[in-house]
Amino acid sequence: MKIKQSQIAKLPTKFGSFLIKAYNYNNQEHFVLMSKDYSKKENINVRIHSECLTGDIFSSLKCDCQNQLNQAIEFISKESGIIIYHRQEGRNIGLVNKINAYALQDKGRNTIEANLELGFKEDERDYFIIGYIFEDLDIKNINLITNNPKKISYVESLGININKILPSITKINQYNKEYLNTKKEHFGHFL
Repeated sequence: MKIKQSQIAKLPTKFGSFLIKAYNYNNQEHFVLMSKDYSKKENINVRIHSECLTGDIFSSLKCDCQNQLNQAIEFISKESGIIIYHRQEGRNIGLVNKINAYALQDKGRNTIEANLELGFKEDERDYFIIGYIFEDLDIKNINLITNNPKKISYVESLGININKILPSITKINQYNKEYLNTKKEHFGHFL
């Protein structure tokens, strides 16, 4: 499968001025938000952020996604680094199925039970593009901003040196408490 990519462009935001580059792989478009000086660091701060339209765009309280994304953007604007925006909505089941999973969660299923009931695996994400992006940007040493042990294992499998894990801890609320508890108990996320 051929990967298409954009040039690097400037992107001013309310958090500061960044650079941005997009990649198209398997009909999904992913992008990297970069501080202008990210490559000058010995260990680059990296957040691999999984797309969450309901959280990132609509500020859903059912998850911690927007809070983690904003926290990462603020962090790299001050400390430098990159955010890989991994566009695989709902652990790669797509938006329609994610909303169907929400409906099942409204009936008492947890996020994993809902995905399984819809005929999917617990997590359908494909991380191939992440490895491609690390190679394209010549990134070999990082501080990884994550709570997800699976992302740590995947990055290590690429031969990337993880100097430090920087947890992305956000506030728990009445709507995301069960969701975060499932992530902690089933997937081993740090919370």
